[in-house]
Amino acid sequence: MSQFAKNLKTIRKTNKKSQIELSRHLGYGNTAISNYESGRNEPSIDDLIKIADYFGVSMDHLVGREYNRE
Repeated sequence: MSQFAKNLKTIRKTNKKSQIELSRHLGYGNTAISNYESGRNEPSIDDLIKIADYFGVSMDHLVGREYNRE
């Protein structure tokens, strides 16, 4: 399972959103979020932006790309 899949599930649950709620808000089919969270599919860059904006997080955070510039 990708870091994105794990992070999406964690962020969604932390925000108390169901997969269906998120899917509907983003205009996806009912299984899209389940497929992302299981690692069967990954979003396009445009969809990744929509998901990050919806939860108010950076795309880097969503995909697990955190680094220290020191």
